[in-house]
This record gives sequence, structure tokens and C-alpha cells, in this order.
Amino acid sequence: MTVHDIPKDAIITVAGTVGVGKSTLTKELAKRLGFKTSLEEVVNNPYLENFYKDFERWSFHLQIFFLAERFKEQKYIYESGGGFVQDRSIYEDTGIFAKMHADKGTMSKVDYKTYTSLFEAMVMTPYFPRPDVLVYLEGNLETILDRIQKRGREMELQTDRSYWEEMYTRYENWISGFNACPVVRVNIDDYDLFNNSASLDPIIEKIGKAIQR
Repeated sequence: MTVHDIPKDAIITVAGTVGVGKSTLTKELAKRLGFKTSLEEVVNNPYLENFYKDFERWSFHLQIFFLAERFKEQKYIYESGGGFVQDRSIYEDTGIFAKMHADKGTMSKVDYKTYTSLFEAMVMTPYFPRPDVLVYLEGNLETILDRIQKRGREMELQTDRSYWEEMYTRYENWISGFNACPVVRVNIDDYDLFNNSASLDPIIEKIGKAIQR
């Protein structure tokens, strides 16, 4: 199984908790496959900085913004004929982030009901273009926390460790029940994109097999 066995119109989504290396893998996969990238916008998000300062005040605004942007991006990818590797899925927004804030009380029950109703109307239909495969990145929590520290985003550095621990657990629970498209699980210790580009080969092989199935 090689890059030539992966359909040129495929849509590959890379998922995983914050700091696990989604953007790096997205770029490298796209480069190897000759695909375009769809990267998560952080700089142009008008709510993100305020959200990290006050979850309760801004969680609903943040999630609605993400939902709209990811829906538009998914539509654009599909209408462009595919051939994309995408950083983070629309499914994580509802399955991880919105649900976590609803469970913790930092999003009101009314806001969460409005959000999930909108998500279901937009995404949970036969017309929504689902990814051909979701690559789920997983790894040791301490390694992931170390990566968050090293990249040095101020709003992340000021976030309590318990938030990252809970998100890590929620991701593991979420992926266990995810069935919107085929899943390829990849441990971040099994490849080294900086020192051994060939370590990406087994991942590409798994992706190709998952799409064929």
C-alpha cells in the first residue's frame, strides 16, 4: 500500500487532543500525498483569548464560531473535489468541547441544547460530506503536556492542568464510540517526522487500507 493507492479525491481528517501534533502530521501527510491542507484557524478566532479567561461567559460563542467555520470548510473541501488533509474534525467540537462545558456547567443547558440542535441539523444528515478516514493521534499525557509547554501559547500556558487531564480522558472515551467514518489510531511515539520521514510510511499504509475497506 503506497501513496498511489489512496484516492486523489479523499478527505482525511486528523483528530486528537490539544498538543498531540495534529497540525504537524496534517502538513506532512498532505505533502506526501500531494493533497491540500485544511488547518485550524487560531489567530483569527475572535473568541479564543477571552474564552480561556472566562469559560462560562464565552464557551457558547466559541463553539458556535467553530461549528460555522468547520461546516463552511467541510463544504469547501467537498466542492473543491477533495484531496485534502484536515486538522481537527467537526465531530470533536460537539463530542468533546461543547459536551465538556455542558457537563461542567460552563455552558448552560439551554445553550447546549441550542448548540446540539444546530449541529444535528447541519452535520447529522445524509447530505453532509463525511471524511473518508479519521486519523486519531494518541500518546502519553505527560508527553502531550510537554508539547503544550514548548509551543508556548500564553492562553494555553495559563490553563490549569486539570483541564488538559479531563480533555485527554474525554478524547479517549469519545474515540471509542466514534463511528461517523473509518478510524486509524496512531500513537505519536511510533513516528518521528523530524528525524525519520520514512516512519510515516506505515501510517499511509493504514490510511489506504481503511479507505479501501
